[in-house]
This record gives sequence, structure tokens and C-alpha cells, in this order.
Amino acid sequence: MDFAQKHCIPCEAGTPPLDASAVTERARQIPEWSVVENKKLLREFKFKDFVEAMKFVNAVADVANAEGHHPDVYIFYNLVRLELSTHAIGGLSDNDFILAAKADEKFGRMAASEN
Repeated sequence: MDFAQKHCIPCEAGTPPLDASAVTERARQIPEWSVVENKKLLREFKFKDFVEAMKFVNAVADVANAEGHHPDVYIFYNLVRLELSTHAIGGLSDNDFILAAKADEKFGRMAASEN
């Protein structure tokens, strides 16, 4: 399953979060991300400066808005931390893996354009 090619589907309260085995299986496809207590995905992205970090944040914001699924974003000068969780269901859904894969794609494109 190529998460970067999929689109988020709204989750409603009462939908169960992914179980531990499903999270483990899906996490193999986004190896740079950490799974925190089977409830959250976390990744830090490092940039050469604040301007590049903000370009990435804006690119991720555009994708998140298009997908209707929004990460928690933390910015520390040249470091951006993204945290993903589906708050409506209290855990992880495929939407979190989709947005993680799309953020990875954006990061890869930015890194490639610097070279």
C-alpha cells in the first residue's frame, strides 16, 4: 500500500483506532517515523535554516488542508517536529500514515532541489 498515493477519509467518533499489529505493519512503510504508545506518529526534520524550515511547514500545511487531516507542528529554528494522531478516535488511523508519507515526499523533494 503506497500511502503517499492515497487520500485521507474523515474518521468519525466511535471508529476504532488501528490495533498494535496494524500500526506495526503500516509503520514499516514510513521507517523514519517513530510510533509513540501506538497512538501517535512523530518525526523531526532538520533544515539548513529557519527559512527552509518554514517552506517545509507551509508545504505540509497545504497538503494537510487538502487532505483534511492536520498534524501538530513544532518549529525550533531549523528543526520541525510533526506529530500525527487522529484525535477523533483517540489513536492512529490510516490518515496519519497517509499524511506522514506525504510529508516525507515533500521533505525528499526539498532535499533534492537543494542539490
